[in-house]
Amino acid sequence: MGENQYAKNHKLSLDNRKKAAIYGINNVDSFDTDEVVLVTEAGILTIKGKDLHVIRLDVDKGELEMAGTVDSMVYSENHNVKKTALGILGRLFK
Repeated sequence: MGENQYAKNHKLSLDNRKKAAIYGINNVDSFDTDEVVLVTEAGILTIKGKDLHVIRLDVDKGELEMAGTVDSMVYSENHNVKKTALGILGRLFK
């Protein structure tokens, strides 16, 4: 079976700027309390905020739930990005 077989579509849900559920993640490039950079099926997603933290990460399905205060979410194109097994978070949660 292929890598990230479940991550075919991209979906994002944000509740009251406090809790986000993101589906269709190919890679987590970086994650700290102020900024999250994700490679998704729809391009690179940069999330900025305060006190951001992971609630749940499912590497196989390409799903991430996070909480904190979200100030902005910006998509950009997927140029020159290396695809790894969910980057930093994938290595932390092995």
